Amino acid sequence: MPEDLIALITALAGRSSESECLEFKRGNADPERIGRDICAMSNSAALLGHTYAYKIWGIDDDSHEVAGTDFDPGTTTIGRQGLEIWLRQHLSDNVEFQFETVEMNGKHLVLLRIWPAQYRPALWNGLAYIRSGSSTQELKHGSRREEELWIRTRSEIFELQLAATELTTDEVFNLIDVDWYRQEFGIPPTTSPQQLLHMLASEQLIVTQDSGRHAITNLGALMFARNLETFPTVSRKALRVIRYEGTSSIAPSRSRTFSSGYSRLDDMLDYIETLLPEREVITGARRTTIRAFPHTALRELTANMLIHQDLSITGAGPMVCIFDGRIEFTNPGRSLVDVARLLNDPPHSRNEKMAALCRRMNLCEEAGSGWDKIVLDCESNHMPAPSIEEPGDNLRVTLLQATPFRDLTMQQRIDSAYWHACMQYAQRQPMTNASLRERFDLPSSAASQISRLLKVCLDGNILKVADPEAGKRYVRYLPSWA
Repeated sequence: MPEDLIALITALAGRSSESECLEFKRGNADPERIGRDICAMSNSAALLGHTYAYKIWGIDDDSHEVAGTDFDPGTTTIGRQGLEIWLRQHLSDNVEFQFETVEMNGKHLVLLRIWPAQYRPALWNGLAYIRSGSSTQELKHGSRREEELWIRTRSEIFELQLAATELTTDEVFNLIDVDWYRQEFGIPPTTSPQQLLHMLASEQLIVTQDSGRHAITNLGALMFARNLETFPTVSRKALRVIRYEGTSSIAPSRSRTFSSGYSRLDDMLDYIETLLPEREVITGARRTTIRAFPHTALRELTANMLIHQDLSITGAGPMVCIFDGRIEFTNPGRSLVDVARLLNDPPHSRNEKMAALCRRMNLCEEAGSGWDKIVLDCESNHMPAPSIEEPGDNLRVTLLQATPFRDLTMQQRIDSAYWHACMQYAQRQPMTNASLRERFDLPSSAASQISRLLKVCLDGNILKVADPEAGKRYVRYLPSWA
């Protein structure tokens, strides 16, 4: 939405005093002073968690009345250079600012909007500056404030950046599915719009801007957007599901992009499962539908893919590709944990605020149990272990339909044995020849086949013997790292 600059300036002028992120001037357009102030206010905005800092020419700094100014950033030059170009040459490249002009009460005003420093402190001519109250001063190297500023700028959170700004209450409710939000959290339909706005803000799904209007965060858009395409910052993060004919990606037959927010996970899963093969079996007098892929594994993989993707990677989003006999889950971003230790290492969440919100909505557990459920579901249904790859900057997990042991490749057998060992270790249960036979749905007569597989795993340092002194009938196995 176009911003109402007059409403913004009026709101800012109504504040009781100047601050670290707000300054009024009638004149004093010295370029050096402007550069230092941009640097200092950018650092202060980052340190204090403000969306922007502002410097306004044409407002009296004592009375805050509209006085007007002769300053014109568009025509001001230093040597032969325009002011903005000159400022950018002397500021570090992590500083963003914008001059805007407006006529107010028949007088000329200039608004300088300054974004918070990102990734590291802002610099002016190689030096960092900071604000103390309404004064600009050099940031002392090694000081507590410098240390805290480094921490703040390094922890830039994509989820809390703004996806849409300058919105009225009605516009927020048109873009965010507040009815679904109320349903998920059990909020009465009689709740007032102002109370709803307060709740959305407390969840960091929206923020109130300096103008008094509202902005929707990337977190709010990703979780509760009515249509993700409305938000350019996250439009490419919509889940895409593609069904292919056969086993290659040459011939897609059906495709759907889910434009709704991730809180509609169940709708996504319902659609995915309609594309999967199933069969009916009759047990006694009852007819039972058996799906080729178990629901729990599908749910965990879809949720993990959405929640743990790297949101900073542009131009790519989560994707589910369904082929004959297999289904692939791909998301931007490599795993934060060694892929061989996904089941046993402590959990790491790339998008902590989204993960916490999804846990409260029972979309995930945020306790590291997702991979346990996936592997256990594969074992219970005698499917090959999930295949995990990291092509480029992506993570891809592949599920294969249940396959007889004789038709598995040696690598698939080894992977299944390894993940079975990890699962048994996590459950504090022994892995034995018998437990691995059960995992592959093999009779006791296949013990020699499993023994040969175990020897391959031992020789390849995939597994190790838990107690080398134990007799053959009592040998137990562990993952090699245990």
